[in-house]
Amino acid sequence: MGLETKHRERDLEIPKHRQNLINAIQKDLLGDDNVLAVFYGGSLGNENTDLYSDIDLRIVVKDVVFEEYRLNKKQRAKNWGNVLYYEDFPWATHSVAHFKGFIKVDTFYYTVKDVKPSVWLQNIKIVHDTTGLLKDVLDTSNKLIYEPTVEEIEIWRTRFFAYVHEAYRGVMRQEFYNALSYLDALRLSITTAWYMEAGLQPNNFGYWAKLEGKRSKLQDWQLTLLEQWNSSRESDEIMSVIKSMVPEFIRVHKNLCKKYELEEYPDLVDEILNMVL
Repeated sequence: MGLETKHRERDLEIPKHRQNLINAIQKDLLGDDNVLAVFYGGSLGNENTDLYSDIDLRIVVKDVVFEEYRLNKKQRAKNWGNVLYYEDFPWATHSVAHFKGFIKVDTFYYTVKDVKPSVWLQNIKIVHDTTGLLKDVLDTSNKLIYEPTVEEIEIWRTRFFAYVHEAYRGVMRQEFYNALSYLDALRLSITTAWYMEAGLQPNNFGYWAKLEGKRSKLQDWQLTLLEQWNSSRESDEIMSVIKSMVPEFIRVHKNLCKKYELEEYPDLVDEILNMVL
């Protein structure tokens, strides 16, 4: 069952508002001689939008105007519609504008040298490409295959150990939201390993989008485990859930070590986990 909401009629209008924003964005940018390329990432690039999908907008500009356009990023968004508020760091190259139609536009500004082939650019929608840069980058990106490095796996497993220990400390201090935040990090850590195991680029850490629901790439048994790894603020339950995650960590850790020729250190793993479990 979904949430019963008084905003349902408003939400059903979001796709219309999204298309109106897209039309306004392209009318504004494609007539600007300083804009060399425009493309969309995220669900628009993947062509799997849902009712609540936002607009991941990427703009490539000439080097000589980059700083001017970066500084003007909030003002530029006003050309596209009625902005309610911004998520913005003045020093950053990106800005998020939230519009009245309950939709947001996440805009990044780039120079030509910033746009390089990457697995992150395998699914993009190109709408403007004056120099052919994006076509070349997309063609090269689609030939890339994601494989985690030994260093990435090492960082992943040691962070898992740290999250287990920090969750225990939080429980013992009765800092339950702190402990639950580390439990959430452990869940996300396991999903990161599942993605690495499957040869898929994991989400940026802390980002749960598309890991559940209809757009998830996880298998049914993995989604079931995520549901089971839920906890209240009760100390015993938090630690019990963490303990129940260990067998899956051991399995996926073993597979990653074997596949990418990393020392497994099973005795050390047991020693680290048994310090708190």
